[in-house]
Order: sequence, then C-alpha cells, then structure tokens
Amino acid sequence: MSISTNTAGLAGIVAGQTALSTVGKEGAGLTYRGYSIEDLAEHAIFEEVAWLLLYGELPKQLELDAFLARLQSQRDLPAQLKAVLAQLPESAHPMDVLRTACSALGCLEPEHSAADQFRVAERLLAIFPSALAYWHHFARSGNRIDTESPEPTMAGHFLHLLHGVQPSAEHRRALDASFTLYAEHEFNASTFAARVTASTLSDMYSAITSGIGTLRGPLHGGANEQAMELIERFTDPDHAEQGVLTALSRKEKIMGFGHRVYRDRDPRSDVIKEWSRRLSQAAGDAQLFAISERIEQVLRREKKLFPNLDFYAASAYRFLGIPTLLFTPLFVFARTAGWAAHVIEQRADNRLIRPTADYIGPSTRPFRPIVQR
Repeated sequence: MSISTNTAGLAGIVAGQTALSTVGKEGAGLTYRGYSIEDLAEHAIFEEVAWLLLYGELPKQLELDAFLARLQSQRDLPAQLKAVLAQLPESAHPMDVLRTACSALGCLEPEHSAADQFRVAERLLAIFPSALAYWHHFARSGNRIDTESPEPTMAGHFLHLLHGVQPSAEHRRALDASFTLYAEHEFNASTFAARVTASTLSDMYSAITSGIGTLRGPLHGGANEQAMELIERFTDPDHAEQGVLTALSRKEKIMGFGHRVYRDRDPRSDVIKEWSRRLSQAAGDAQLFAISERIEQVLRREKKLFPNLDFYAASAYRFLGIPTLLFTPLFVFARTAGWAAHVIEQRADNRLIRPTADYIGPSTRPFRPIVQR
C-alpha cells in the first residue's frame, strides 16, 4: 500500500473554512478579509492590518489610535522574562528565542479563558520585537536595553531598538509594508499547526508557540535567510548567473522561488521587490539588487520559476541593516496577527482536527517471546 500522491503532505486537501484570506484564488489573488494585498501594503500601516485580521474590519481612526496606544504601552518585558532571555546563549537561533519567550510569557501572564484571547494576542504583538531586540543586544554585548521607544508602529519600534537611533521614514515604511505582506496566508503549515493546537482547546500561547516552531523549519520560514546566503555568494550579476547555472546543473534547490499554492506569480513579490529597488537606490548600492534581479531572470529563463515573497524580502531587510538570522523572526512579528486571528476563528466553531492516516507497516503478525526470536 502507498500513500496517494494527491494526498501526500495534504496538498490540495480542503481542511477547513476561513474568512481571513484568499490565497491564489482566481480573480482575487491574495486578500485579507476581501482587501487586496497590494492596496493594504500601499495604503495601510501594519497595525491597521492586524486590527482587520483580529477584529474583522478596518479600524476607524479612534480605534486605530487606541490600538496603537495599547500596543505601545505593552512593549516592556517582565523582569522574569528578561532573566529567561539573559540565560539564552548568543549561539541560540533567534527563532528559538522567540519560541521560548512566548512559552515563558504564557507562564507569567496566562490566558485564563477564551475571553482573554484578544488581550493575549495584542500583548504578543507588542512584546515580540522587544523580546528579540533585548536578547540580541544582551547576548552580543551584555547591554540590557530599554525596550521603550517613542515609535508608534511595530516597524519603527523594532528598527529603533535594533539600531539605537530613530529610523528614517522610508526604512520605517519599508519594514511596515513587509509586515503587511507576511501577516496572513490561509492554511500554511504554521497556521495549520496553530489551529490544530487551538482545536484541542489549548491556550493562545501554546498555539502561537506551535506556529513559531513550525515556521522555524527552512521549508516554511527560513527561505529568506537562505536567499540572502545565496545572494551574498556573488560579487556581481554575471558571477551570480554562472553560480546559479552551476547550482541548477547539480540539481540544487534555490530557495525563495516557486510556491506551493501560486502557479504564475506571488502577488507579494512585486511589492517587496519595488521596496528592495527603492532601498538600494537610497543606499547607493546597485550591486545587491542587481545580483538579486539577475538570479530572478535566470530562474525564470531556465526553470520558469518566479520569486516568492522571501526572495526580495532578503535584500530589502539587508538594506535596512537587519542581520540575516533575524529575518525569519520578523516573519513571526507579522504572522502573529494571522495566527491569533486563526486561533480565534477556530475557537468560534471548534472541532478537534484529527485526520486519519493510511497504514503502510507490516500486516498483523504473532508476538513471540524474546527467547524464541
């Protein structure tokens, strides 16, 4: 007996319903609660998108102002969480740091009931950038940074904590747009893991921890890091073309290209590519973007593969001065809005998610005592 190819990995299997997003739907593309990703990335800040996902509609100005104020007031870390983060070595992967921070906060500020779920979701959105920046600076230099900042948005707050200076408006807006692009994506692996956890009636922290653990895998969330590692191998576009052709001849996988759902293009890629182009021009660095673009051209020509969000996010983040190992944690900052919204949606009409499996082991056989084996 073998597993049917059209069910392996649950590809093409409808596992539930959601009102949060459409992914690759003909005539719609990627939408969050009906709004196109292009419109949201251009006209909204991430916090508007997070509100939309959590509460169902775009916020009015008073709602947005109150939301921003609540998030800003919840950025500080409990002393016990700072102590936990200080114990984590510099060699720890930042995704492991966030996973640990989420789990630890669940012990310190538990979710007492489903009525608590919005409070917990907002707290996690507020605290993740602070937790990562606190650990990053302490592990590297022993500096216990102040996790408060005057920046009203998550993007500005994280850049301020990371670099110790107020970010430019363009840097703030670029990171903010990337958060919108990463915020939600239907039943991807990490979201499905979070919903499975939620379906057992577990708490929000456990569900988000499940999401982080799933996103940590390089086949899901690590592609932007690997894309950056690829781009940095090359000194110029010609070198990149030869290197990619050699990799293809060896049948090596090029991360950041193609997608499990999209067939022709990732609608998020065009948005982040334009931000990468703009940031490269502002930085006076034509090489990094040119190398990225040549890699895209080679993959399109040779394999008919298109870049996904992760590919140009890598160069955009590099222009923002963000270390490569922090790329996937930025994904967590944004996707927490989507994960939490899915947990809330799952709870609203819950049924335990428990698929069945095709057994492919030995047929029934008699047990023999060890002396007879």
